[in-house]
Amino acid sequence: MSKELPKDGSAKLKIKISAILFMGLSHLLYLRDLVKGIFFALCEIAFLAYLPNTIKKVINLITLGTPKNDLPIKLRDNSVFMLIDGILMLSIVAMFVIVYVLSVKSATKEYKDYCRKGYFGNQKENLNTALGKSFPIFGLAPSFIIVVVFVIVPLLFSVCVAFTNYSDPSHIPPANTVDWVGFQNFHELMGGNATWSKGFARVAGWTLVWAILSTFTCYFGGLIVAVQLKEINVKIAPYFRFIFILPYAVPGVVSLLVWKHLLNGTFGTINRTLQAIGLLAPDKTIPWLGTATMAQMTCVLVNLWAGFGYFMLLSMGTMTAISEDMYEAARIDGANKTQIFGRITLPLVLYQTMPLIIMSFAHNINNFGAIYFLTGGAPTVADSTTTLAGGTDILVSWIYKLTITLMKYNYASVIAVMIFIVLAPFAIFNFRQTKAFKEGEV
Repeated sequence: MSKELPKDGSAKLKIKISAILFMGLSHLLYLRDLVKGIFFALCEIAFLAYLPNTIKKVINLITLGTPKNDLPIKLRDNSVFMLIDGILMLSIVAMFVIVYVLSVKSATKEYKDYCRKGYFGNQKENLNTALGKSFPIFGLAPSFIIVVVFVIVPLLFSVCVAFTNYSDPSHIPPANTVDWVGFQNFHELMGGNATWSKGFARVAGWTLVWAILSTFTCYFGGLIVAVQLKEINVKIAPYFRFIFILPYAVPGVVSLLVWKHLLNGTFGTINRTLQAIGLLAPDKTIPWLGTATMAQMTCVLVNLWAGFGYFMLLSMGTMTAISEDMYEAARIDGANKTQIFGRITLPLVLYQTMPLIIMSFAHNINNFGAIYFLTGGAPTVADSTTTLAGGTDILVSWIYKLTITLMKYNYASVIAVMIFIVLAPFAIFNFRQTKAFKEGEV
């Protein structure tokens, strides 16, 4: 039948329709490409053989099971497993659709090549061509499948949980089922429930303030130190650089736990030292971590101590690219050090480091360790009894408490979705500024 194909392209519609009707049909009937035809046909046969189970999993995804209180707990429907299996099945269907589209494109392309060349290649040529052109696809396929299973599916699961009532005590599988509730969780956190909405607004506001302060204090602290080290012409300047980078080099967990004990209001070393040198009365202490406002200020200061060294090195590296002729010309024109810093150093360093500032801001929104290991989210505030969110908790540390302690997985998922909505534009903007995106190269 392949010899009867016209070479003027008039059979293109017939080739495409047969390829759409069944994967690989055009390759087998018209294009004499047994390798691709058998491969695509086997893909569809395998999919059709598994189709009843796929339909069952998708139905379970829609219903998330039904309560069966008369059965033992182990035999009841597990809504979480149904949700995961359903998302996985939809991912498999999506990959099958991609392969289906590739099969149709392959058929139309082979017919186009036949019209151009006027003949079909033999099976050996077809095999070599298929292996050569498909090598990148088969080489990337394992990585793509791993990304789908271990990255995309868990992300979709986390998003879907935000639209369910998956929480303690009444909707924890397998004893109870989980139901779809639409945007109810978003509504409760955004104003529907007074206690939870106030807690969310408070934590979200502090998270934003924390991200801004922790980013810019570290950045400008590091920049100022870098400028000072560059200006002083003493032999011990390299030793200062080494000392200043130590807080950043030491594991953050260790540093923060040490600071937590140093700042203890009752027996902390800092308070005792202030008492010993007479700056504090023996019966007075400073509640570094005792009140919400004081603890928040302390978190920012400790984070500054731990993080300014990174931006110090970054700024020093950037300043080495600034020509000394510019500084010399500014001095000749009568500019003082403040003017040189504001008109030359700061604009050029900001231009080079702005993408890193943006990513640092995004990192600090999710800087779980800086809060958890220093304060654990404490101290408690008015809504902490219900929401478990402390005075220094940021959104990501609150998510940890909601999942581990309260088992409010639905609320935690809503907060995670909101964080993603906020951070995604920063990540996309930062990526679009890279040379790899603009020029298609590294």
